[in-house]
Amino acid sequence: MTEHIADKATAKISMNDVHKSFGPKVVLDGLNLDVGRGESVVVIGGSGTGKSVMLKCVLGLLHPDGGSIKVDGEEVVGMGGKDRDRVLDKFGMLFQSAALFDSLKVWENVAFGLIQGRGMSRDDAKGVALTKMAQVGLGEEVGELGPAELSGGMQKRVGLARAIATEPEIIFFDEPTTGLDPIMGDVINDLIVDCVKELGATTLSITHDLASARKIADRIAMIYKGQIIWAGPTDQIDQSGNAHVDQFIHGRAEGPIQMEVLRP
Repeated sequence: MTEHIADKATAKISMNDVHKSFGPKVVLDGLNLDVGRGESVVVIGGSGTGKSVMLKCVLGLLHPDGGSIKVDGEEVVGMGGKDRDRVLDKFGMLFQSAALFDSLKVWENVAFGLIQGRGMSRDDAKGVALTKMAQVGLGEEVGELGPAELSGGMQKRVGLARAIATEPEIIFFDEPTTGLDPIMGDVINDLIVDCVKELGATTLSITHDLASARKIADRIAMIYKGQIIWAGPTDQIDQSGNAHVDQFIHGRAEGPIQMEVLRP
C-alpha cells in the first residue's frame, strides 16, 4: 500500500483508525489520512464509500465510533461547546448542492458566516461579500438577486465565495463540479485553485470527477470500503500499481470493484 500519511509534525488534519457504522452497515473501517498544512488533498471513490461521512466526522456533524481526529494537533472527537465552535471557525465549506438560503439575497448568503459567526455589521459584511464575489467573477448586481434566479454554475460560484468569505484556514469541497457541464466544471476548478492559492488554505475535497481531482489536488487518495487504499502525488495516479485505483480512474465495469446491481 502506498504511504498515505503526511508528516504528522505538519499535519493540519490527522485522521487515525476512524470507524463509523450505521447499524450493521460499516461505512468507515479504520480510515487513516493526514492533510498537511497548505496542502490540497482530494479523496476519490465511488458512491457510498464513506467520503461524505469522513468530512462530517471531521466537522463533528457525525461522531465516530472509534479512532482519533485531530485539527492542528488538537483532538476534536468528543469536543463540544465553545471549543467546538472555536475549531469550526477555522473551516469553510463548499457544499455539493451549493446549499444557498433561498430566503436571502446572494450577497447575504456570501456574508452569512461574517454576520452570524463573526458578528460583523451588515454594511461591512456586504463589502467583504462583494469583494469575494468579484474574485469568483460575479458583479455587484448579482448580489441583489435571489439564489433561484441563478444558473447552477453561478450558484456554485456563490457557494465558493461564501466558503472563502471568512478567509478560513481549512476549506472542504464536497463534489465541487457535480451537476455542471465540463466547461463550467473547469471554470470552478480554476477558481478553486486561484482562491486557495490566495488564501494559503489547507483543502480536503471529495469527488468522483477525475478531471477535477487532477486539477485541484497536490495529492490524491482513494477510499474503498471505508479505508484509504492508495494515496500519492497527483502525477502518480496513472502509475498507482493498485488495481482498484486503475479500474476507477478508467471507469471500467470489470475489475476488483464490483457494483451491486441486479442482472437479468
